[in-house]
Amino acid sequence: MLRLNELTLPLEHPADALRPAILARLGIPAADLIRFEIYKRGIDARKPYAILYVYTVDVEVRDQDGVLARAKRNAKMGITPDTEYKFVARATASATQAPRPIVIGMGPAGLFAGLILAQSGFRPLILERGKAVRERTKDTFKMWRQGILDTESNTQFGEGGAGTFSDGKLYSQVKDPKHYGRKVLREFVASGAPEEILFVSRPHIGTFRLVAMVERMRAKIIELGGEIRFESRVDDIEFEQIAAASGGARSQRVRAVVLASGERIATDHLVLAAGHSARDTFAMLHRHHVHIEAKPFSIGFRIEHPQSLINKCRYGSNADNPLLGAADYKMVHHARNGRSVYTFCMCPGGTVVAATSEEGRVVTNGMSQYSRSERNANAGIVVGITPEEDYPGDPLAGIAFQRFWESRAYELGGRNYEAPGQLVGDFLAKRASTELGAVTPSYTPGVHLCDLSSALPDYAIAAIREAIPAFAKQIKGFDLPDAVLTAVESRTSSPIRITREDQDLQSLNTLGLFPTGEGAGYAGGILSAGIDGIKVAEAVALSMTTSA
Repeated sequence: MLRLNELTLPLEHPADALRPAILARLGIPAADLIRFEIYKRGIDARKPYAILYVYTVDVEVRDQDGVLARAKRNAKMGITPDTEYKFVARATASATQAPRPIVIGMGPAGLFAGLILAQSGFRPLILERGKAVRERTKDTFKMWRQGILDTESNTQFGEGGAGTFSDGKLYSQVKDPKHYGRKVLREFVASGAPEEILFVSRPHIGTFRLVAMVERMRAKIIELGGEIRFESRVDDIEFEQIAAASGGARSQRVRAVVLASGERIATDHLVLAAGHSARDTFAMLHRHHVHIEAKPFSIGFRIEHPQSLINKCRYGSNADNPLLGAADYKMVHHARNGRSVYTFCMCPGGTVVAATSEEGRVVTNGMSQYSRSERNANAGIVVGITPEEDYPGDPLAGIAFQRFWESRAYELGGRNYEAPGQLVGDFLAKRASTELGAVTPSYTPGVHLCDLSSALPDYAIAAIREAIPAFAKQIKGFDLPDAVLTAVESRTSSPIRITREDQDLQSLNTLGLFPTGEGAGYAGGILSAGIDGIKVAEAVALSMTTSA
């Protein structure tokens, strides 16, 4: 098949307009076009008065070689790449006699690592510290509605991972030459996601759909011989010391995991997909001298505007067109003090949610349902920070940094899990907020109005105060005085990287340990975490078949 890129049509084009557009691009008669399918569809809203659909389509024609020859200099046409997933190894009889591979964590990375291993015949054991997704949802709602926190079952921990309570975005900027992302999307569709996620340019699912999908994927893993155990926190890992000659730079190998219950489970292949909030797990690994390094992350606030304001700015007179849905945005500003401020995890028509996993701390995040129909738009407005400048020394210093500002948010919010908040106009004017304006914040259990100037480091406050008016030059009204800021957005990404070798994806100094996903510092979102989980599962499969 041939792939045609950047085929544009008006927003309100007729349903049958794509076929003649393809014929015109190819310069062939209708009889020579056998069939076509949409690979990608995006929206070009750079001109709000003339919004376009932009298509990438795969076409089958009668004389493919002839069409290619006539268009050999056309950069917008080429051979359709093969995106079918190819398994790299299948379990052998001897491999199935070895200790089964264990996966710690059942977020996107752990879920796809477990699925690929199960589909390859390796019967993985997945250990999740939290609860099954529906029970976890009940516990999460208790936090949101009543301020009752379960430290093992919440927005961060449990089946589905942190991405379950998010916008469910399924796009990423990671390089994906082997089309692992396509495998992720196809498995989601097979588990109940809308088929449109295969072709819309910025697909999302939403929390409620994710819940059912995760359950179906769990059932598939079990059907293929895998095992999943909830409320099974791994408190320790047993290692065996090895000579340098045996493992090169590696000085130890994995031998077993030990659960909070005291149960010991032997394994030689351990996939660590613990998520970016598994701080106790990181401390345990550090104690065992597993190679960990601090990495940059970002910290800031959530900002809420009326979704109608964002729609009008982005789409103009087309703001209410149902074909477009709720508009989003993405912006960055380089402040005079050297800091970069950017919008993060924008949730159109969504809500701000309580995302802490530790007592006495407040963390905010954003979430949308599939419909994106809530009144407000929200996004993180965050400042980049680095280990060298902001938390030098110990590899786990970034965790201490996060905890300090999360505890500060808890204090400013009134010590009852309400989030401290401030109106944008008051924040820019450097005065405390005492009453809400036209924008009602969506965060529950509630928002406690105050002065946020002590909710972040001084350099972050200064950078955000500078960025908001700068962003208003791109989105008119972004500096709306009644818009609401809530603190603190601190878990934008993992503050550590559990360093691994590029070739076999095992820990830099520990054989049999395969770090993956956001918590290990190798992903940033549902899709990239799923992709990384697939890569690591392949590395485990190859290791088990070559060493068996």
